[in-house]
Order: sequence, then structure tokens, then C-alpha cells
Amino acid sequence: MSIRAGVASALFGALLLAGCGGNATPKPDRDIPSAAFPAAHRPVAPIVSSRWSTEEARDRLKEADRVMDLAGVKPGMTVADIGAGEGYYTIRLAQRVGAKGRVLAEDIIPEVRNTLAERVYREQLDNVSVRLGEPADPKLPDRSFDRILMVHMYHEIEAPYEFLWRMRPSLKEGGRVIIVDADRPTANHGTPPALLACELAAVGYRQTEARALPQQGTYLRAFEPVGKRPAPRSITVCKG
Repeated sequence: MSIRAGVASALFGALLLAGCGGNATPKPDRDIPSAAFPAAHRPVAPIVSSRWSTEEARDRLKEADRVMDLAGVKPGMTVADIGAGEGYYTIRLAQRVGAKGRVLAEDIIPEVRNTLAERVYREQLDNVSVRLGEPADPKLPDRSFDRILMVHMYHEIEAPYEFLWRMRPSLKEGGRVIIVDADRPTANHGTPPALLACELAAVGYRQTEARALPQQGTYLRAFEPVGKRPAPRSITVCKG
């Protein structure tokens, strides 16, 4: 990693603590081992690229604007961009939430995170923090996010039940999880909508929005947490 990226990552780590409501105190649920969660009963697509399409092509379709509109992203919000890749949504989310909002961009691949950190530093996006997540745990601060976006990456989550369970406390009251994916088998880099709804329901999320997007076979789904999180060993596995 370059010196500039290292400085940027350190700065963004500090900004995360200040801007997203996080702290260094370990969460109690960190003591719950991964073995307590059921495995997904479906194939998991490999991560093949940090880029889904070119930014120019996506902008011609007004992809980000449409998704942010449907997601209800507004100025002043705090938003997490999970699986941020090269930062297509990160950059546009930063513009949408404005100076009074915050964006946390996260990826699990160090090289991708570092490249994105350099881009954020280069474009002087003071309202963006960049950090490294883990495959089964985004490690987000509690009660911090109005929206959590996962765009064309849900099918790559190896342990969806653990990931969604650990992510849930990070939503503010009224917060939503926004997932964009393709309607095809997970092995083919998509997620059937019924399977997606089932897996989120198993961890205590209720679907609130279902929209088709202009790209063929692509959809948006919104979810909100309801009730208490289930005990990990009581989670019912969905068959994909």
C-alpha cells in the first residue's frame, strides 16, 4: 500500500469513529462463534471482480440516481456501502448525502479497499470513511446507519445468516437494508428474490419494497428489522 493510501486509511478510520457513532468497545455478540450459525444451503458465487460494469455505462442508465431515489437516500443521512469495490456508489452516495451526511465504504479485499481509499483521498470526499470488513461480519457500529446498501454482491456472502445477524444492530430506528441483485441462481452471480426474502426473514428482517430495475433481470429489495434477533442456533435455513 502506498504511503498516501496508508495515511488516508488511518484518517478514514478516525473519521469512522467520529462520524458513524462507532467506538472501540467490543460488542457482546463477538463472543458468539461462527460455528453457532447455520451454513447457507446454496452455492456461493466467487468474487471475480471489483467492477460490475463501467461507471459511464451505469450513469447512462441513471442507475445510481434511480437506486438512491428508491432507497430514499437523502441529504444528512448516514449510509453504509457494503462491497463498495471501486466506489461507484460510494462517490455518488457522498454527493447525495452532502456535507452533513456520512458514507462508510467497506470491502473485504485489502487491495480493493486501499484503491478505494486512494480514490476518496484524491477526490477529497471528506464525508466518506473507508474500512476493511470481514466475510461473515461487516463490523459496523451500532445504531449508526439510515441505509445499508449491498449492490450486486449479496450472492458473494459466504455466511449470509451470520453476516445479516451481526449487521442488524447497526441500523438506526427506521433504517433500511437495500439490496440490488440479479434474478438468477447464486452460482450465476445473482439471487432469486424469493430466496433473498427468505434468508433475510430468517434473521428477522421484513421486506418493505420490491422494484424491478431497467437492467434486464435486475431488482431492488428493501428490508427493515422487526422484533428481536433470533438465537443463532434457532435460525431456519432456506433452500436455494
